[in-house]
Amino acid sequence: QVQVVESGGGLVQAGDSLRLSCAASGRSLSSYVMGWFRQTPGKEREFVAALDWSDGNTYYADFVTGRFTISKDNAKNMVYLQMDSLKAADTAVYYCAARLGGNSRYAPSYNYWGQGTQVTVSS
Repeated sequence: QVQVVESGGGLVQAGDSLRLSCAASGRSLSSYVMGWFRQTPGKEREFVAALDWSDGNTYYADFVTGRFTISKDNAKNMVYLQMDSLKAADTAVYYCAARLGGNSRYAPSYNYWGQGTQVTVSS
């Protein structure tokens, strides 16, 4: 079992930056992929970025490439999502998730989820 807790959301203006944090606990993450997803009302949860804990490989949705960066701190079991050049369209609840095995952009394949953190970008 893995527990994940997100933090760092808030209200920012378009063009600003924000860093989300995800604290993971419960067991070794060496076999896990950590992902960030986002969701807006009435829409399905969509993939944002993922990081393979074992080799550090990262994966991004096309709409965030070059603006968002996912990273990890091995010592602290933390995963971060640095979001730059934010747009109003990035407004959503952002979720951190963990899955055992390889990378996936498919939300239902993730086993463990946090409660989400709201990001609001005003234009």
